[in-house]
Amino acid sequence: MTVKSICELIEEVAPLALQESYDNAGLLVGDSQMEVTSVLVCIDITEEVLAEAIQKKCNLIISHHPLIFSGLKRLVGHNDVQRCVITAVKNDIAIYAAHTNLDNVLEGVNGKIADKIGLVNRRILQPKQEALLKLVTYVPQLHSYAVRQAIFEAGAGQIGNYDACSFNSEGIGTFRANDEAQPFVGEINKMHSESETRVEVVLPEYLKYKVLEALLKAHPYEEPAYDFIPLKNVWNTVGTGIVGELEIEEDELDFLNRIKVLFNQPSIRYTKLLGKKIKRVAVCGGSGSSFLSDALRVNADVYISGDFKYHEFFDAQNRILIADIGHFESEQFTKDIFLEIISKKMPTFAVQISDIKTNPINYL
Repeated sequence: MTVKSICELIEEVAPLALQESYDNAGLLVGDSQMEVTSVLVCIDITEEVLAEAIQKKCNLIISHHPLIFSGLKRLVGHNDVQRCVITAVKNDIAIYAAHTNLDNVLEGVNGKIADKIGLVNRRILQPKQEALLKLVTYVPQLHSYAVRQAIFEAGAGQIGNYDACSFNSEGIGTFRANDEAQPFVGEINKMHSESETRVEVVLPEYLKYKVLEALLKAHPYEEPAYDFIPLKNVWNTVGTGIVGELEIEEDELDFLNRIKVLFNQPSIRYTKLLGKKIKRVAVCGGSGSSFLSDALRVNADVYISGDFKYHEFFDAQNRILIADIGHFESEQFTKDIFLEIISKKMPTFAVQISDIKTNPINYL
């Protein structure tokens, strides 16, 4: 297996196009065509993690947080990032990160948190907006099935839990071929009318050129007509955070104590107990304080995240219980996601979970 083929397994679940604009996910160090002997998965990359990879003979490290987040202007070993890059290059170790792209899918970081808590009826807390397109094209009626199948296989036509979604209407298309044309139907310099199907499908914007390539390959016309139309729709299956429900309501303190045990957290910062049962739970791994308003909007009883500042706790306004379980603690199970993704496709491939504690925060 090459670095590229293993990275593609991650990207099938969390496409790089779904990362936030400020992020730097993807292959950061190394040759994509290098053969991989063993993979080490972790949350953060430190010099200790690099030493562990060398000791365990792993030549690909997959982390959640990108080692290189902002630009590197020199590699002279003046800080941890530079020294890690130098060590990786010297030892032929490739480094890959899946960060906000893995945060933004239902089966990603927040999905794993929801699994641990036991949430059902899940949906995205803050869905992405203006990330979808509508493709409209016109196909001879006898060829419409083949064209639809081609663009479905390229990723178009998925709406929520449904795929192969399209709308089709019949009509008459007209055209006249000039002397340079090689028409599929009709004659040169003669007006032609053809019974056609108007096919409409929705697709993520990042799949535009893949779907277009499939359309042009399957369409019988020399010059197919098509339109890509930007949509204002929300993309309900992609975005930040998750909201779901407990199957059985819990008392607030019982819930918080259960969270402490589940996430191996010695202490949880939380707001005033409101004296009500916990049923609807909103979660966001990492730094999620900016999405508190979304948790309020969906009437969550509790919002679980990390990195809340002092004054941000006041924003609960006695309407919701905030539980700050810590940045690292909320994302600690991301290593399991990497392991599950690779092991599902390659059950005998060597994937090792890092033993290094990279959380920079300690508790007394």
